[in-house]
Amino acid sequence: MPYYYYGFDRTYILVIIGFILTMIAQAHVQNAFRKYSKVKTTKGITGLQAANYILDTRGYNDIEIKTINTPMGDYFNPATKQVALSPTSINDSSIASVAVAAHELGHVIQYKEGYTPLQVKSWLVPIVNFGTMLSFPILLLGVFLARPNMVDIGLILFGLTLLFQVVTLPVEFNASRRALSILEESGMLVGEENQFAAAMLRAAAYTYVAATLTTALQLLRMVMLFGGSRRD
Repeated sequence: MPYYYYGFDRTYILVIIGFILTMIAQAHVQNAFRKYSKVKTTKGITGLQAANYILDTRGYNDIEIKTINTPMGDYFNPATKQVALSPTSINDSSIASVAVAAHELGHVIQYKEGYTPLQVKSWLVPIVNFGTMLSFPILLLGVFLARPNMVDIGLILFGLTLLFQVVTLPVEFNASRRALSILEESGMLVGEENQFAAAMLRAAAYTYVAATLTTALQLLRMVMLFGGSRRD
């Protein structure tokens, strides 16, 4: 194949680029979290207090907050109507904890207001899970049987993962904008604390951008390696 040179798969460079992007993004968000975990809010607001304020002021009485023991693993599940926050996000009064908790409540507001990208993302979840499970078996079977149509189906199914991540980007950025607006307007954060929170959430957003670019590179590599089966 044209992408091999003396036994070396040149497309593997795309994997290396994706790995580097991911490592840079993860290091950036971890450094930001460590930095802003040391900066306490002037008013002593904790992540839980920020979350409860948002729920109470909007009358979202059907949303439950639960604790998970996964550092930086906070999330909102629309299916169960649960906001999962780490012990740090709940108990700490740092800028990082308040920003992360408010971000997850930004997703709650999206859910309540019927934010279209979030609805599309939720709709895609089972389809993407199904596609991810079948993409490689179908792709490899297509290559083994020399069936270009099966190869195409495998590539399309893998492409659903990229579509899901692309849809996720506006969801995450919008949740952060909502969170930052609430934190500033409510007075929970004051002065430069708002800029610190923005920096924290911006670093977190980079991980989603890096993941999307990495998946795009993976898909490009697969097309380069297996897409040629149509011409063989």
